[in-house]
Amino acid sequence: MSPDHSMALNAPAVSLNGSAPHCEHVTGLVPVTPQSDLCLDCQALGGHWASLLICLSCGWVACSDDSPHRHARAHYQETDHPLARGLEPAPQRRWCYVHQRLV
Repeated sequence: MSPDHSMALNAPAVSLNGSAPHCEHVTGLVPVTPQSDLCLDCQALGGHWASLLICLSCGWVACSDDSPHRHARAHYQETDHPLARGLEPAPQRRWCYVHQRLV
């Protein structure tokens, strides 16, 4: 096998539009209902948050990485739920914790 061919086999798969690596975590997403409208962990600590994210696996709402306690990331580390998006109702891109990028 030529070196060029083996490099192609090891290259990440690309999305249908060819511009970004494919993220298999978006396959099969179903709508979730937010479990709250605030970060319950921050509220329990008397803390504050910069923005809120909703887990797209279970609907858990937690503070973003821009916030002091990063509870959304802690939720991912505890559950392995890979995708989150901003809580705001406007359409938004999703963050994949596994790939560490927007998808």
